[in-house]
Amino acid sequence: MSAMVAVDAASVRFGGGLLRRGQPFTALHAVSLEVPAGTARGLVGESGSGKTTLGRAVLGLQPVTGGRVHVDGQDVSALRGAGLRSFRRRVQCVFQDSAATLDPRMSLGASIREGLDIHRIGDRDSREERVRDMLTRVGLPRHLAERYPHEISGGQRQRVNIARSLVLEPRVLIADEPVSALDVSVQAQVLDLLADLRREMGLTMLFISHDLMVVREVCDEVSVMHAGRIVETAATATLFHAPRHPMSAALLEASGAV
Repeated sequence: MSAMVAVDAASVRFGGGLLRRGQPFTALHAVSLEVPAGTARGLVGESGSGKTTLGRAVLGLQPVTGGRVHVDGQDVSALRGAGLRSFRRRVQCVFQDSAATLDPRMSLGASIREGLDIHRIGDRDSREERVRDMLTRVGLPRHLAERYPHEISGGQRQRVNIARSLVLEPRVLIADEPVSALDVSVQAQVLDLLADLRREMGLTMLFISHDLMVVREVCDEVSVMHAGRIVETAATATLFHAPRHPMSAALLEASGAV
């Protein structure tokens, strides 16, 4: 099975230099990671471990200062113009703060349709129909297309964000703490939705979280990060039953799994 996401000795260093304030800080230390096509990889670690920085590097939002990041065979740092535009369609993300992601001045339908408009996919009528079909697919009524973010719940907003990302039919989805701001009962519903959509759409997913119990519901394998490095990678069931690294064991204990 070929790797859809391949991170090869990627480093990210902040600060330092004549025009930069503060002490230099290395957020990623030569991290390597492969995610086979159609699988879900959990990326877990405590706050400051580098997991979000790695996710942003895969998205092309954070330049690496060493190593390479390839997605679908393309060097992310080398993408420009039409190539970068195509990449933005094929690699999408869902972030933690569902409210901040949505423009309060735009209807939910317009927010979901925005990517279709930018990439000029279909005509206006077909875009509108695609938006409503996507709302149904994420478990929301079609009429919510006319509503605004402040008129729905946090769980519904996150479903809208998922619809907004998947309406472009990407190949890769980066989910960064997508349920940590939700109530526990709503978390389970959104996790089930993500798992179902991943299977239906054949998505490759990088699922970032501090909570191993959340990752357990969605991911085939888990990589544990600590201080900017990956310290353990294992099949999800294996990690839960026989963690090898102390950080893995500590995260399991913190999540209530042991």
